[in-house]
Amino acid sequence: MVQQLSVTEFLKKARSLPIIDVRSPGEYDHAHIPGAISIPLFDNEERALVGTKYKQAGKDAAVLLGLDLVGPKLVGFVKQARKLNPRQKEVLVHCWRGGMRSGSFAWLLDTAGLTASTLVGGYKAYRNAVLESFSEPRTLLILGGKTGSGKTDILKELARQGEQVIDLEGLAHHKGSSYGAIGQPAQPTNEQFENLVYAQWQQLDRKRRIWLEDESRNVGACFVPMAIWQQMRTAPVAFVDVPKPVRICRLVNEYAGIDHGLLVAATERIRKRLGGKATNDALAALAHQDYATVADLTLAYYDKAYLHGLSERDSSSVYPLVMDEDNPVQTARQLIEWANTQAESEVLR
Repeated sequence: MVQQLSVTEFLKKARSLPIIDVRSPGEYDHAHIPGAISIPLFDNEERALVGTKYKQAGKDAAVLLGLDLVGPKLVGFVKQARKLNPRQKEVLVHCWRGGMRSGSFAWLLDTAGLTASTLVGGYKAYRNAVLESFSEPRTLLILGGKTGSGKTDILKELARQGEQVIDLEGLAHHKGSSYGAIGQPAQPTNEQFENLVYAQWQQLDRKRRIWLEDESRNVGACFVPMAIWQQMRTAPVAFVDVPKPVRICRLVNEYAGIDHGLLVAATERIRKRLGGKATNDALAALAHQDYATVADLTLAYYDKAYLHGLSERDSSSVYPLVMDEDNPVQTARQLIEWANTQAESEVLR
């Protein structure tokens, strides 16, 4: 018998069982539960046909058309599902609203000897849970620093040293600046970005602090969920202050040799903010592969923009950590010491 699970129960089981998303490929590609496998009941064209039939001739006619389309695929569905969990023969299934698509698919698998559970309310219920979860108060610490300070590597080192971390730029496939998409995979949709953030947000221990990088609201085309963003803006900031020459060296190592056209386009995108002369000088330096000069010129804009954002915070919540070298391991150690001191002072209050 097919069991129906709440979002909480469904995701708890998903830690050890495969999820089958039976929505159309278009729905899945737009956004899905991280880790879910797409086995669509209807392809994009078939879904459109069934929807049109429903509007024109009613539910019964749409169901009959659906059966005609799905009939030849039934054996294939069962074979694909069995391969996902051949030993336990148990899977999770969901569609958009927990209706006919997932119910029919789960019934088929149950009939074929598999154990299938469905998600009450479907993907729509999951999305409601995603958005609601971000309002839950957490203890956040923000890692700040000017462009080129190595914040991503510091976050990774914090994680290696036992801290809880959410790498928003890593999830968004973007480093935040005009140059941020260079060398990165295509960005997820904003909805999928939220799903990815939620997957980590829910897994982390609610009683322990979480480190996030100081970000603008948007990371490329993705937007940090508003409820998390609001918590980030009031959280303490550890501002890692690294000398400009050290930051230039890091940026040269990251971007030198990358597609010249992409670097030119990224520089042109900030022409108005950088200024005409600085932009032209940066483009001339690019033409001569003088990446250090390009970094030096563009940092004039990015440093000013970052410090402006930092000035809008309560100064008493900003902790400056001056580092003379690019050393993520040592920086992470000092940040943990500061965070522990912060936690102790909170307890004593």
